Amino acid sequence: MHFDVHGRTEADARTIILSSGLGGSGGYWAPQIEALSAEYRILTYDHRGTGRSGGEVPEAAGITAMADDVLEIADRLKLERFDFMGHALGGLIGLDIALRRSDLIERLVLVNAWSKADPHSGRCFDVRIALLEHAGVSAFVKAQPLFLYPAVWMSENAERMDADERHGVATFQGKTNILRRIAALRAFDIDERLSEIEIPTLVVGTRDDLLVPYTRSLRLAERLPNGELALTDFGGHAVNVVQPDSFNDTVLRFLRATPKTYEQ
Repeated sequence: MHFDVHGRTEADARTIILSSGLGGSGGYWAPQIEALSAEYRILTYDHRGTGRSGGEVPEAAGITAMADDVLEIADRLKLERFDFMGHALGGLIGLDIALRRSDLIERLVLVNAWSKADPHSGRCFDVRIALLEHAGVSAFVKAQPLFLYPAVWMSENAERMDADERHGVATFQGKTNILRRIAALRAFDIDERLSEIEIPTLVVGTRDDLLVPYTRSLRLAERLPNGELALTDFGGHAVNVVQPDSFNDTVLRFLRATPKTYEQ
């Protein structure tokens, strides 16, 4: 497992682990690094089967196997407690750890995540799988931003979209790995166990998320005993990339003081 450490270097510094979504790259969190660095030792990592970690996603065990990879890193660094922020699939990893090792997580941040996949998300994944199976890697990668970003943001960042597409094709994690990762997130279902997670949790959702209806975030916030909701109108699925300043401010306020509700 490849991981990078940013920010504070003291052994006793407060640590936050950042876990990305389906793409699996630790680089996804670049817009958050500077904002968190003054107060945190920040751990980013490439999920197994992606980026510099390489390897193959296990055929079975799903999200739990991915959470075990995080626990392996935490053990290697001798972390007794840490905060955890996960985007989409990364949020599911955080929820899995929270259920099995609640003693490890101080604060939990879930970004456009879910306790059970919405049928609409399933339709989106069906489309993406069909593109991969019948049109190939290039078409799959080209379509990816449509599920991540608002249309106007993509229009205003056309050069970045082209660069990201080239990078996505060059570093594609492989058909087998992507299909197993999609299968894992579709199978994830802890809907009836949310009341067991008492960790203070910030649930970040966006009303214009094309991939994950914001009602999934509402459900998390309502059912988690110490869940707090930060709901915004604009930002799409990758709101931490589209609206980094407001996103970072919201997350830092929560991590510092865990206030009840944020309206962005």
